[in-house]
Parts: sequence; C-alpha cells; structure tokens
Amino acid sequence: MPLDEALARLLGQAAPLGRTERVSTFDADGRVLAQDAVSALQVPPNDNSSMDGYALRAADVGAAGVALPVTQRIAAGHAGTPLAPGSAARIFTGAPMPEGADAVVMQEDTEALDGGAQVRINTVPAPGQWVRAAGEDVTRGAVILRAGERLSAASLGLAAGIGLAELQVAARPRVALFSTGDELVMPGSVPPEQMKPGAIYNSNRFFLRALLLRLGCVVSDLGIVPDDRAATLATLRSAAEAHDLILTSGGVSVGEEDHVKPAVEQLGALDLWQIAMKPGKPFAYGQVRRDGGGSAHFMGLPGNPVSSFVTFLLLVRPFLLKLQGASQLEVPALQLRADFDLPRPGKRREFLRARRNAQGGLDLFTNQSSGVLSSAHWADGLVDHPAGHTIARGDAVRFLPLAELLA
Repeated sequence: MPLDEALARLLGQAAPLGRTERVSTFDADGRVLAQDAVSALQVPPNDNSSMDGYALRAADVGAAGVALPVTQRIAAGHAGTPLAPGSAARIFTGAPMPEGADAVVMQEDTEALDGGAQVRINTVPAPGQWVRAAGEDVTRGAVILRAGERLSAASLGLAAGIGLAELQVAARPRVALFSTGDELVMPGSVPPEQMKPGAIYNSNRFFLRALLLRLGCVVSDLGIVPDDRAATLATLRSAAEAHDLILTSGGVSVGEEDHVKPAVEQLGALDLWQIAMKPGKPFAYGQVRRDGGGSAHFMGLPGNPVSSFVTFLLLVRPFLLKLQGASQLEVPALQLRADFDLPRPGKRREFLRARRNAQGGLDLFTNQSSGVLSSAHWADGLVDHPAGHTIARGDAVRFLPLAELLA
C-alpha cells in the first residue's frame, strides 16, 4: 500500500481519546491544548516605556538641546502622576507612561543637569517613540492559544502573561511497548565479550521509549517477549486492557518465528500490513479486543532499527498526535539542493538519511541500510525520494527536518 494511503487510513482510525485534564502551566510544555485560552485583559495593560530614559511631550522639544525640568521618577510597577506641559519624567523600562506624555527619549540621547533636576534632550523625538502601546501584544477577549495547539515554551509564557496558572490539555495516551525476539539482550545484562553468537543488544526499546515520552505518552515498558506464540498472545491480551495503543518492534514479517501478526489477528483484526516504503515495509496496524469490550490500537514496527525509527516518525507520530486532538500533524518539507547523485531508481518510496552542509545543500550518509542506526544519529533529516526516480547533483529534493519530527 502507498504510504500516503496507509497514513490516511491510519488517521481515519485515530479518533481523539477525549480525555482531558488540568495541569500547571509550568508542566504543560509539549501537551496538546484541549480548550481555547482566552485573555481577560490586555497586554501590556498600559502604555509603557520600552527604554530607560525620559517621558515627555514630543511637542515640547522642537529642536535638539532643549532643557526640561524633571518633575517625577517612575519605575516599573509604579504609576506616575499626570505630566505637566513643558516637563519630563525620569522613566525606566516597563514603567507605565504618565498621563500627558507621548514619547520617550532614551537616556543615551540626554544629559542630566543640576544633579538630575533638569534634563537636556539632545534629539528631537517623534510621538510614540519608545512607547509600547497598551494591548499591542494581546487584546482583551482575544483567543491567544487555540484548542489543538501543541504547546511550546513560548505558548506557556503567553498563557502566563494573561494570568493562566493552569491549562486544560488532552490526557496523555497510554502506550504499552514491547520488543520481540530471542536474539535480543538488554544492555547491562550481558557484557559484550560474553554475548552469544547471534545475540544483539536491544536498541529499539531505548529510542522508541524516548520518542513516546517526547510525544507526551504514558509508557508501560513490557520488555522483551520471546519468540513464542503463547507468550505473545498473553502479552497482547494483557496490554490491551489498560492501554490506548500497543506498540511492538519486530515479529511482524513473514518468518516462522514472527508471531505478532498472527497473534493480533487471533485477538482482534489486522487492517494494514506492508507499506510501499523503504525502510519500513513490514509495518502493521490493527486492533486487539479487550475482554470487557472495546479494543486497543495496535502498531507493529519492523525489527530493523532504522525501519523502526522511520516508521515511528512518519506513521506513529501523527497517529499519537491525532489521539490527543492535535490540529497540526504534518511537518512541512523543505526544498533543498542535493549535493550527491543517486543514479539508480528504486521500486519503493525511500526515506534517505541526509544532513545539511555548510554550503546549504544536502550530503547523503554513505550506508543507507535499514540496520545501520548510526545513519539516523548522523542525519538531521530525511530525503523523501519517490519511487522510480533518480537524483543528480544539484537537483531540488524534498527534505523533512528531524528537529521537527523529533520535537
């Protein structure tokens, strides 16, 4: 199945979970907002100075060199009194403008006289100069953050700026994660020099858990399930009861020891299997029934680490975001110059590990094998390469930045 069709079918199954919770604005980074944030005030609340200097009437300074008496001092957090015509107020950044003043002259363009009792203005100000207008950031009644937004650090500052100590966000998806394979060994359990022939350390478990946590999930790490049908069935049946999604790595291909696919079919249904993409062909999606009714989503990722990494970013990531009600699911692609050649067309749509260079082009990792995880560490993006096409040095290619896919 083509990737775009598979993704559309996946997202068609990903109804938002609908569970929400209130969390401290301090703890809402990366969460998906479930309710519009509406401002009950304007920001800033008053006209205020954006510089340390002197507030005055611009009309009182017709030429550089005018001296004005300083009648008051206004610091941030303190209100001044109405400014008399022909006078100035010593003012500091963030302090509210006194009534009657319409400009600020920064202190670098002034000279204090008589111990600060007067000030010489060495430039001619314009009305509105160095003044931040009330409401120029946020107006009263404005929707500053919309439901479905994934909150960023700037979002939290904006929410705090209108007085929101808590935000209503989508509840975290509950994900059960496990790997399959008798060849897998956990780091730390066996030293490298004692590894049995054919054994490998379980790298997928580490990056998949990290990616799930970055997407705001609550992760139940169920470890490594042996290549055994009964053990696979028992793990899937148990995981379905308390989780929204079961995510596995390995066991979804066609080998005699690949038990996950038939186990899912026995306990529920398999709706998708095998995607026309490279790496990542043996991807599976389905549902596992719960004993009490309903079902948990199931996603089976390939065992090869790069295949697992890429299919997570392109298929699992948008699925989990939609479960949380996120409005932005796709990462915009960039059009960048290929500084490499790819003369042989492939049969499947391919996602090549590449990195931007100092000249603004893209370099390609030398080994694009699905088992070479160092390619994903080296790269800062994926080149989305269509099936049946070649790439010549200088061609524009579609580039998906990993910084956004991994956010």
